[in-house]
Amino acid sequence: MVQSGVKLRRSIYYTLAFVSIIWIVKIIEYTFHYNFGDFGILPRTVSGSIGIFTAPFIHGDVYHLLSNTFPLISLGIGIFYFYDKIAITVILLIYIMTGFWVWVAARDAYHIGASGVIYGMLTFLLLSGFLKRDAKSLAVSFIVLFIYGGSFFTGVIPGDQAVSWESHLMGAIAGIFCAIYFRKFGVVKRTKIEESAASIPTYVYHYTNAEIDEAEEILNKKKNNTIIYTIDSPFEELK
Repeated sequence: MVQSGVKLRRSIYYTLAFVSIIWIVKIIEYTFHYNFGDFGILPRTVSGSIGIFTAPFIHGDVYHLLSNTFPLISLGIGIFYFYDKIAITVILLIYIMTGFWVWVAARDAYHIGASGVIYGMLTFLLLSGFLKRDAKSLAVSFIVLFIYGGSFFTGVIPGDQAVSWESHLMGAIAGIFCAIYFRKFGVVKRTKIEESAASIPTYVYHYTNAEIDEAEEILNKKKNNTIIYTIDSPFEELK
């Protein structure tokens, strides 16, 4: 119980630290009347490649930032809590892969916002939950899906020219890739009894007909001619 509490606090801390940086960037923009849009991803340009690292911290307006804040917090906490040993690696991979693929294949426009990372984290949690039969990570994913509604699915196809559907699509693909690649990490271990039982070797004993007849003859001499077969296990009882 104590360990779970520590994990939860750590998950909240890391996630809020990331989200806080995004809000600080927006506050600086409003305070100093500056636009960081030029630090977005501008595909297939050297200067625009910096956006691979900076674009998720930049948002068009407060509404854009607000719409990404709750998914970032809920999904971030979910990944750090349920997949704490690989959480940073997974998020960094989603972050970099999404940005790089957008830089390679997206339209000639500045792409900003953390939506691509959100799509990646969501598909990672969702697919990992199915692959590992983890009901808790599935629950977090479905809550975010419910809030997004149908826009989650329409967000990965061309539509509104002001929306970077490419970021959404590339993020979703990155999340699927990470879920498959890390499918063997974080799997719930079998119980000690199951592991012990699986490790017990199987012995096969072979007896000749003469040996069987001799044993039955000895047993038949017991009272009431009752034949009793017993097997003494050489193994200790499982604790």
